[in-house]
Amino acid sequence: MKRTLSRLLDDSAERYPLRTAVEDVDQNKTVTYSELGYLTDLIRGALVERGVGPGDRVGICAPKSIGSVVSILGTLKAGAVYVPVDASAPPERNASIFNDCSVRAIIVARETLSALTGALGAPDIEPPAQFGSLTQYGCDLVLLGGWEEAASRPAPYHEDLAYILYTSGSTGKPKGVVHTHGSALSFVDWCSATFEPAGEDRFSSHAPFHFDLSVFDLFVPLKTGATLILFGEESGKAPLQLAAGIAERGITVWYSTPSVLRLLVEYGRLDRYDWSSIRLVLFAGEIFPIRYLRALKAVWPGPRYFNLYGPTESNVCTYFEMPREVPADRQAPLPIGITCENDRTKVVDEEGCEVQHGNEGELLVAGGSVMAGYWNLPEKTEAVFSVDAAGVRWYKTGDLVRQQPDGNYVFLGRRDRMVKRRGYRIELGEIEAVLYRHPAVLEAAAIALPDHDGGASIRAVLSCSRGVVPSSVELKAYCSRNLPLYMVPDRFFVLSCLPKTSTDKIDYQLLRTLG
Repeated sequence: MKRTLSRLLDDSAERYPLRTAVEDVDQNKTVTYSELGYLTDLIRGALVERGVGPGDRVGICAPKSIGSVVSILGTLKAGAVYVPVDASAPPERNASIFNDCSVRAIIVARETLSALTGALGAPDIEPPAQFGSLTQYGCDLVLLGGWEEAASRPAPYHEDLAYILYTSGSTGKPKGVVHTHGSALSFVDWCSATFEPAGEDRFSSHAPFHFDLSVFDLFVPLKTGATLILFGEESGKAPLQLAAGIAERGITVWYSTPSVLRLLVEYGRLDRYDWSSIRLVLFAGEIFPIRYLRALKAVWPGPRYFNLYGPTESNVCTYFEMPREVPADRQAPLPIGITCENDRTKVVDEEGCEVQHGNEGELLVAGGSVMAGYWNLPEKTEAVFSVDAAGVRWYKTGDLVRQQPDGNYVFLGRRDRMVKRRGYRIELGEIEAVLYRHPAVLEAAAIALPDHDGGASIRAVLSCSRGVVPSSVELKAYCSRNLPLYMVPDRFFVLSCLPKTSTDKIDYQLLRTLG
């Protein structure tokens, strides 16, 4: 039988029916593997009844809950492709994502139903189906469906597709990263071999399901019959509440961005709890400032710590285990590590030729965990891959690295204008595209500068119509209505005109010097 992500659930439900599969911290609800199997079968049945079949896309627009876990797994059981979005993002953005990938159906939280259907502008939507069986788990979800099947399915995509995660696009339009069951299972299998999860483990789920860290959260515990602990909006963003939840729920495997761990160190009052249950601390998505890592290890001395690296397109492709003791005089971030055993990497110069060991270059990755491509963007897909003489397909990460004598890679920066902030990948061009839509804005530039904690501070520099200059408060409110909160600029500057280079392009280097 062909391996699929949903088969992981079927196997665990058969072997461990009475084990707790998922706990929802905010709703204080739990579901066993047997119950999870039953509920996902209901979702599958409802989708099939609405005409959803293998390869069709199903949108998921709901806050993190047992219901959203059930929706994702039920979609996979139907042979379909799940497309999760940020339920708190502007409905117009979510509608554009669903329209872009021609979803056949959408599972949506009732509180966002009206806004989303209005943004979709789809008058032929069938009456929503109800999921009464989920209400006992604190989930009020409905199913929209009935759209005609998409006229064509692009050639690189087939029934093996599992999910599409939309990331920020340089043109102002998000692009869909397409992963198959094969690429996801390659990653899950590597995690299982490397971290040796057991049925007694209790995995954290802090990342939202539209973020690539969630692939680990959802499917690694599923494979071994472990328990997944959901931290939602309420508990996930309050350090005191989050710290209490981690301790009281007996988390054994933690995975998040470093910024979350930093908040716990600063504001979680970690010294009040017993942390003996934690055995693994994994982090990814951005640089972890050394001083906060050192502070965390002081209060959580027992676990093994791993820095996981990889863009959404490759899952995780390198990893580095932190030393037990971080030297007191070390200030530079620690490496992103060695290549995961299921992948291959190399470092190339601007012409695509491999550099000598120890020289700077762009990191390329090939192997089982790499994406199929970008949804409906064949030219973009072709541009980010190179094929060598042996026919191996290499994904060009855009990240600059240098390999140390011990084999570990050190991250040096980005080739393009993509930045990481709070673990999210952001194309500054998408922020600019939104600002250009403001009626008073004539020119817009977004720049990212390092902040004191090693993250990124985003500034927007504008020129406006004469006599019409919005305040910073107005601009921030406008961006909040049109962008996810993690993309809203920290500061706004308004100039009479933006400086230009000799080729009449915006001079970004000069803008970076603004106070």
